[in-house]
Amino acid sequence: MKVCHRLNDLRKHMEENGILATVIMSPENQFYLSGFKALTYSRPIALFVERNKTRLIVPGLEEVHAKEVANVDEIHVYYEHPEKAAIGTNSEEFINKILTGYPKGSKIGADLAHSSAELILKMKDLGHEIADVGSKIIESRYIKDEDEIDLITEAGRLVSLAVNESLQVCRPGVTELEIDATGNNALFAETSRKHPNATLGLSGMSPSGSKRTVMPHIFSNTRKLEEGDLLIHTRQVSFNGYRAELERTVIIGEPTKQQKQVFEVMRTAQQVALEFIKPGVTAAEVDKVARDVIDKEGFGEFAVHRVGHGIGISAHEKPYLRFDNDLILKEGMVFTIEPGVYIPGLGGFRHSDTVLLTSNGNKLVTDYSRGLESMALL
Repeated sequence: MKVCHRLNDLRKHMEENGILATVIMSPENQFYLSGFKALTYSRPIALFVERNKTRLIVPGLEEVHAKEVANVDEIHVYYEHPEKAAIGTNSEEFINKILTGYPKGSKIGADLAHSSAELILKMKDLGHEIADVGSKIIESRYIKDEDEIDLITEAGRLVSLAVNESLQVCRPGVTELEIDATGNNALFAETSRKHPNATLGLSGMSPSGSKRTVMPHIFSNTRKLEEGDLLIHTRQVSFNGYRAELERTVIIGEPTKQQKQVFEVMRTAQQVALEFIKPGVTAAEVDKVARDVIDKEGFGEFAVHRVGHGIGISAHEKPYLRFDNDLILKEGMVFTIEPGVYIPGLGGFRHSDTVLLTSNGNKLVTDYSRGLESMALL
């Protein structure tokens, strides 16, 4: 992964604000700035970005991995092994040593939303001034570069394939978990066939029925589909670290008049937002055009969440397409568009697509039918 331009952008910010060094604890921000992404549980990883070098602190079980893929100048390793205890046994030893090496009173940057109180207090105890750079890094992540767009585009192709495969098996008697598994298996096979040595991350849920579909985020379970059910099939695929999302609401069998009505309101709201979103409009305006469609039909109280969110390294990331976000959208941003309507006793209705903002408007990253004629599975 090419990270030089990202580091240069951060270093320019550091220089302009008198920041000597920045310590980054967020795994997503570490990946963005170094290309290194590990499964972090109980063993902290830290990335130091200084004016002329980068240093990565990792546990011993990540040593080989870091040396293979991390775009950094130095790697410091702490060990859980008696014969290597003299080198260092925890991340705090290396972090403290580096921080102590800076002149007292230095301004040190940190992604504060992901930094522990212990780390902040340590920097204060050493007499350092603390500056938040987390917002700057997140803002840099708003605009995707060419490499990121390529990865998101392929993630969009893969998630579209998986949704197609999962929806093919939707019928009475099939469980939510079986629906998810069908798409998962197709994903694994296609990615293995086309992309040697690729990494794949996936998440999905397929709540069904009138009770479960009004809960927008709920794990799939062993419930079996029944005739007349609503089903919201939700998928994200991460391809080599970058994500795309696709969701579809389907009806098992012949839809009722009320199901048809609310489905069309949701579908129209999404279509209006997809046609509207482009560079130059605000995030709040995108939310409003979708919400206006839902409000006009009398379902406004059941539209309980924003119309979409940024997506890339993280499943949900800024900017958020909310009613109170006046950020002007720019070319290179990537969003989900997913207005939802959730009516107790009837069920939930939500489509989601991933869209890239371009110089002349936008481009869909995901590809699957949105109309009722395709979503009623007879």
